[in-house]
Amino acid sequence: MHPLLALLATRPQLLVDHAQAYAALFNEEFDQARASWQCTAVLQAVALCCVSAAAVLAGVALMLWAISPALPVQAQWVLPVTPLAPLLVALICMVTARRVARQDAFANLRRQIGSDMAILRAVGSP
Repeated sequence: MHPLLALLATRPQLLVDHAQAYAALFNEEFDQARASWQCTAVLQAVALCCVSAAAVLAGVALMLWAISPALPVQAQWVLPVTPLAPLLVALICMVTARRVARQDAFANLRRQIGSDMAILRAVGSP
């Protein structure tokens, strides 16, 4: 008789406890993955808004430059620099979103399943 079946017949509560521990581990891992996905989505949305704002500001700066060629040299640097602030924020958001997205979701659950399978193979082999 396979040891797992013997355990199920003699001490079923151990398997129930183990299944409940798996469910708790899954819930914890899912909550962490959901938080990571939400953070990534928010960061990407902020980056998209910042890129849009930078595009609008660049268009406005281009129009201002076109209609006012007599701007003093001291004021001309403001026109191309203005859209750089939202672009910098967008770049920071995208880098942070990639860093958050690289986290391995459900890694602990995969490790636990792997170790349980290794134990079952070791017990099941003659």
